[in-house]
Amino acid sequence: MAWLGNANAEEHENLAKSLSKVRGEVEELQMQFDLAKENHHNQMSSLASQMTDLGVEERRQNISIEKLQQSLEKFQQESQKAAVSNDGLKPVLIELITRYRVYVRNGFPFKVEDRLSDVNKLESQLNNNLIDAKKVVNRMWAFIEDEIRLSKENGIYQQTIELDNEKVLADIAKLGTALMYFQTGDKRVGMASRKSDGNWQYLETTNNQEIEQIAMLFDSLKKQIRQGYFELPNPLKS
Repeated sequence: MAWLGNANAEEHENLAKSLSKVRGEVEELQMQFDLAKENHHNQMSSLASQMTDLGVEERRQNISIEKLQQSLEKFQQESQKAAVSNDGLKPVLIELITRYRVYVRNGFPFKVEDRLSDVNKLESQLNNNLIDAKKVVNRMWAFIEDEIRLSKENGIYQQTIELDNEKVLADIAKLGTALMYFQTGDKRVGMASRKSDGNWQYLETTNNQEIEQIAMLFDSLKKQIRQGYFELPNPLKS
């Protein structure tokens, strides 16, 4: 009988150990679940914040383009009036060209000098009376349409960027006129980021996860995959 009691006691002890082990495993799984839940919540909050940032940037760009369009529509209406002469249109066109130049220089940093080159030539022709003012209105309308097109296009391009106070030729992945990422020939990777004063700067990243995300974006765009879900570093966060 003593032997049977000892056996029961040992069985109870083993059962208690098993229950304690299972309880520990359950608590560990609960901790993992809580951590995963918290990480998911943080990720969703981060994504929501990024969507907000992108929405603000998109509205900022759209408002700037709309202002240019409104100015151009006004000037175009004036140009259609028979009584308006080249001399009468010239001052307002110079004003429009100035607004366009400010928009490009202070806006999205994509091929800024290239975008300004043609309008600078157009202004020179206008100032030297080498082109009819009413034709300049049509040319300016084409420039505005190009800006609208740029705001909707995604793709890979090449341009010179300023990185660490140095001019560097880089491959550019442009997503509309809100996001832009770069890869240089010497393997530096990063993004265009808006500063607190509203101007843009190019920032290199050394974060392995961000480097992989940017590399995946470039690879997808090279394969003509221009739609879908991409997890990317957020250069618009404050």
